[in-house]
Amino acid sequence: MAVRNALVRADPSAVWSVLADGHSYDQWVVGTQAVRAVDPGWPREGTSLHYTLGLGPLQLNDRTTVRLVEPGKSLELEALVRPVGSVRISIQILRWGEDSVVVLDEHPLRGPSWALENPITELAMTLRNRAMLYRLVRVVESRATQSSR
Repeated sequence: MAVRNALVRADPSAVWSVLADGHSYDQWVVGTQAVRAVDPGWPREGTSLHYTLGLGPLQLNDRTTVRLVEPGKSLELEALVRPVGSVRISIQILRWGEDSVVVLDEHPLRGPSWALENPITELAMTLRNRAMLYRLVRVVESRATQSSR
């Protein structure tokens, strides 16, 4: 479905430090209004983020769980999207010279969400993921700039 990538003007460790900071997810994950809790040990396999999703007054509390992790290189998440099931989110970090390329791959996984996959939902997911990568790049590059001062 929605595979996107972005160049980040920072090394892979800077990207990983943002992904490993569970409290930063509301800064770059589109639709996340607030991170309510982060399990101890995040992003160890099996740990979860607990957050509030929403748009305006419409809100939903949900969670995302780490399913696979290779520290510094990849993070595989399962995000609940109630009531339609869950999605698999794969984030890969590749060294690109002195910079990084982040590859984001998101697909329906459980529940009726897989049946909703069509060109319209794919376009919506692509636009969302483009915005999410743009935000992630801004957060990573801002932190990298601040830490180099």
